[in-house]
Amino acid sequence: MHTLYTIIDDIADNGKIDVMQLDALLKNNDREADGYLFFKAQKAADRIYKNKIYIRGLIEFTNHCKNDCYYCGIRRNNFCAQRYRLSKDEIISCTDEGYRLGFRTFVLQGGEDVFYDDDKICDIISEIKKNHSDCAVTLSIGEKSYASYKMYFDAGADRYLLRHETADREHYGKLHPAELSFENRIRCLYDLKEIGYQVGCGFMTGSPYQTTDTIYKDIRFICELKPHMLGIGPFIPHHDTPFADKSAGTAVITLRLIAIMRLLRPCMLIPATTALSTIDEEGAEKGILAGANVVMPNLSPKDVRGKYTLYDNKIHSGSEAAEHLCLLKKKFENIGYEIEISRGDYKDK
Repeated sequence: MHTLYTIIDDIADNGKIDVMQLDALLKNNDREADGYLFFKAQKAADRIYKNKIYIRGLIEFTNHCKNDCYYCGIRRNNFCAQRYRLSKDEIISCTDEGYRLGFRTFVLQGGEDVFYDDDKICDIISEIKKNHSDCAVTLSIGEKSYASYKMYFDAGADRYLLRHETADREHYGKLHPAELSFENRIRCLYDLKEIGYQVGCGFMTGSPYQTTDTIYKDIRFICELKPHMLGIGPFIPHHDTPFADKSAGTAVITLRLIAIMRLLRPCMLIPATTALSTIDEEGAEKGILAGANVVMPNLSPKDVRGKYTLYDNKIHSGSEAAEHLCLLKKKFENIGYEIEISRGDYKDK
């Protein structure tokens, strides 16, 4: 036990971790040590963001995708998926309702859908910014060219989320078909930073073939990239994918990695993800108490929420839905936190 506490203190004091320390923390069975890790991470977040939780209104505007990632329920070759696309007017309606509810950041997320060309995306961004100039627009629409990213940025996009999924080239090849390139994924993230976005990357915990060594490569990559945002959520299999029979990731490993990354990069914006709440009904609260400081309630129309199924049993009603924001507020008040009505920008100190 003393060794685990020493490791945690060392990470918190020095902002560094080695692979042996990571292995010890991920494989430990000491709940008290977990509690200490989460406490240290929570305090690190509180020093910068106090007891404020930032909300982002998530709009899942298309579940069409040209890619065939082995873990994803909206992969191109899942012919059982019920496909949909939201029109520009439907997207704008979501943002108008979100603004009324108190959201000041909107996240436009979708598969890599060629229907939404650069002009369509820029038009949507411009309309949102025209209607709500005090809001941030975040995009999460996959790998694009430098020129496309620059167009979106010039149209008013503020942030971009692109999970790197794994920083291990061999592992990447086991999660994706050969048509997708590890090098291109990494290139995209550095392009986004160069252009001036607030950038988010991330990975799944418990993804097939993941090891302590691959996670350590993720950590090293994140510390090198220095993203503004980091998404860490558990792998959950989808029944219509090649990984249907693989085991899901766990809440405890997810929480440990959220906490570790908070200690290593204290300023990052880290969400308590929907996937975490899917495998643990108290995932949002536990995530916050382990160092997360963002939640993304769903603003998508109710009739499409059940169709954006990246994984099985995804929750799409209740306190993670935007219209139930009052329930989320109450949950956070019970653990000493409050939702802040603002853009919730990254703070560098």
